[in-house]
Amino acid sequence: MKKKPVIAIAAIRYYDIVKKHNIHKILKAIAEAKKKGADIVCFPESCITRYGDLITNGPRIRQICDVCKQQEIWCIVTEDIRRGRHTYNSSLLIGRDGKIRGHYDKINLYGDKTKPGNRVKVFKTDFAKVGIAICWDLAFPGLFETMRKKGAEVVFCPAQWSYDLPSHKHEPKKREIELLRAMTLARAHENVMYIALCNPLVDIKTQVSYSAIADPHRILKELIDKEGIITAEVDVAKIRRFRKMYSK
Repeated sequence: MKKKPVIAIAAIRYYDIVKKHNIHKILKAIAEAKKKGADIVCFPESCITRYGDLITNGPRIRQICDVCKQQEIWCIVTEDIRRGRHTYNSSLLIGRDGKIRGHYDKINLYGDKTKPGNRVKVFKTDFAKVGIAICWDLAFPGLFETMRKKGAEVVFCPAQWSYDLPSHKHEPKKREIELLRAMTLARAHENVMYIALCNPLVDIKTQVSYSAIADPHRILKELIDKEGIITAEVDVAKIRRFRKMYSK
């Protein structure tokens, strides 16, 4: 395990090159994240295709797996994934070897036309213990507490966050960004972990394009209404040390 691994989130703009999918942008961003020294890169929610659901061994996902193997980098992509008779809003964790090492199905739905997941998961990687939450999951502290109890040191939150029109009378995007920033830092602080929130840029009026990486005490990096990749070092030893201090 690296002493201080690097995590990355890729806030990409959707459907500006190809109208049906984002594959070209995802593959390019994986290579760019590797150049920045990242051990893992996380993309936003519903990042692969505009239309329909996918299967895990389909051509789009295989393309992503192949590039992860070429670049020797972990990756998280999220899309509506069909398994058997049901479709889930699901994050796939792809390893450096290009194999799918696990998945998390979104538990707390918000208008999703998918089946909710029912398992909180934490994955062991070669750089840290990783949890995954998806979008509206961020608003549920108990989910993150459960991941902490399972040993999660870094939690990725792919999202496509929008605000409700009645929620803010003035400056809705600014206020919603303040809310997202507060929740990201709160989840990191109360559970003594790193949180990486990743949103896309989408041509939707209510879309909130805010992405950030937080440690337990501050926002380390953030992107607002910009396409790009941000990275941060993860000090796993510090997380474990703080947890021992705070548990007394």
